[in-house]
Amino acid sequence: MPMPLNPEQQAEIDAMRAASTPTRRACAPALEEILYQAIPVLDHGFIRVVDYMGDDGAIVQAARVSYGRGTRRVSEDKGLIAYLMRHRHTTPFEMCEIKYHVKLPIFVARQWIRHRTANVNEYSARYSILDKEFYVPAPDQLSSQSSDNRQGRGNVLQGVEAARVHELLRDDANRAYDHYMELLNENEDGARRDPARDGLARELARMNLTLNYYTQWYWKTDLYNLLRFLGLRADSHAQYEIRVYAEAMIDTLKLWVPLAHAAFMEYEHGGVRLSATALESVKRMIAGEKIGQAESGLSKREWRELMTVLELES
Repeated sequence: MPMPLNPEQQAEIDAMRAASTPTRRACAPALEEILYQAIPVLDHGFIRVVDYMGDDGAIVQAARVSYGRGTRRVSEDKGLIAYLMRHRHTTPFEMCEIKYHVKLPIFVARQWIRHRTANVNEYSARYSILDKEFYVPAPDQLSSQSSDNRQGRGNVLQGVEAARVHELLRDDANRAYDHYMELLNENEDGARRDPARDGLARELARMNLTLNYYTQWYWKTDLYNLLRFLGLRADSHAQYEIRVYAEAMIDTLKLWVPLAHAAFMEYEHGGVRLSATALESVKRMIAGEKIGQAESGLSKREWRELMTVLELES
């Protein structure tokens, strides 16, 4: 996997990690160990935690509206956080915040920005020139369109067909970048291609780039909205390219708020929600009744999803 950081970026991170500041604020020691470090995602992307506020204790403190961190056992805090998660008492989770630096393909960013409950500041291609870094899927992620899901993938492409797709993706991205630099009248070393003419404005030249080029942003959110994001984007039905970012963020969640992470994995990520009709169908099956989709009152898709959850034949 190519290194997602250049030497200058790595030197900056090393300098930040070498510094240490004493504080009276609550800290998460495990998260401190990886603070500022870039965690590789996809071929050129990464996430890294650059700041955070609060920990599991802040959730408990807010729920109890107490003055201090108290002397309660971890098991008590674990039980309270699990109760809050189970019953969707969300406000205490909003007391914690985290800020990520994310490098991601533009088309992933356009999915991600749909989550409108965060503060975002993106790298400006009006001000700076984008690097020549674009995403090309690994061979096992080159799939055809699903025949029964308009926004899903089908079978993995093989052989000549897969090779041709890779060729087109690389050629188009390279050609777009070459034309981008020509529009700017720039060489990759920063020198003008033609000293006699001006380049096109950066804010216009950028529109020529393909959506698999990488952008970067700082993304800050509270814990509740982070869990909402992860619940949707770490789901098996989410697009692979955003799911791998969510999965990497779940790893940082465990380091930051291990009790909240455990509750999330138990009740949200590892659990399911049933409609009233689906629940009634499950009750009927438990009672020994033989029912199919027609008798359940569920649509074909809902029935198929229920059978998948229950690991039964549809």
